[in-house]
Amino acid sequence: MRLLIVTLACALLAACGTTRVPASSSPSVSPSASSALSPSPSPSLSPSPSVKLPDGFVALSDVDSSILEDVRYATPHNFVGRVVNGYERPRCLLTRVAAEALHRVQQSAQARGYSLKVYDCYRPQRAVDDFVRWADNPDQAMKAEFYPQVDKSQLFPDGYIGGPTAHSRGSTLDLTLVALPAAAQRAYRPGEPLVSCTSPAGQRFPDDTLDMGTGFDCFDPLAHTAAGGIDQRQRANRDLLVGLMADGGFTNYPKEWWHYTLDHEPFPDTYFDFPVA
Repeated sequence: MRLLIVTLACALLAACGTTRVPASSSPSVSPSASSALSPSPSPSLSPSPSVKLPDGFVALSDVDSSILEDVRYATPHNFVGRVVNGYERPRCLLTRVAAEALHRVQQSAQARGYSLKVYDCYRPQRAVDDFVRWADNPDQAMKAEFYPQVDKSQLFPDGYIGGPTAHSRGSTLDLTLVALPAAAQRAYRPGEPLVSCTSPAGQRFPDDTLDMGTGFDCFDPLAHTAAGGIDQRQRANRDLLVGLMADGGFTNYPKEWWHYTLDHEPFPDTYFDFPVA
């Protein structure tokens, strides 16, 4: 079915006039179930035979299966506290050129004893619309972990959530570094006590990554890439990620240490809306 998506997010922005959302097929795929306890998230999800990606897109695991994947918006462990609309499977989808560039970054990281781990890759426009709806409702169930010091009403104005988002163009991703061999990581348990993403690494959710000073999707000034208030080791870890990604042709978004966009992305003006499936 061909879809023409006109979103609330676009209506709020002057840039909407240049935003194009291409038509694409939207097959139905059931969400994946999460396990109670698991090792570091699997990098080896196989492509779904029922899903045809647009030309120029690939599953990251088809290009480099060694890159770890922990796609949070396909789980309840994110700032909205549930699976986000458009995430039918926990997979990283990217433009082929972005995936191939990330493969080269992974090779450099592995040579230093690390692996990349991705939290989010391509993000459908319908997910952005879901964030907009969430921002307009009173729900703050995940505030204690993801935005403990920031008023929810400021998340869009302060740039922590954006719409349209570069993620929908297919060459932007959120990621971090993991020391090899990767340690086991337990799954998030819905309803478990929440700890601020700005707490010390030994207190916040037990990720298996290098300590970057905050958790992923931490909507706080401390998560700004060049923020003060982090120690020398955390600064060195952020600088290592910035350097590896810059050498691979990616530029960091300065308000989020985990957020990178390919410099010469193939679809700079196109915002896609096919599901992550």
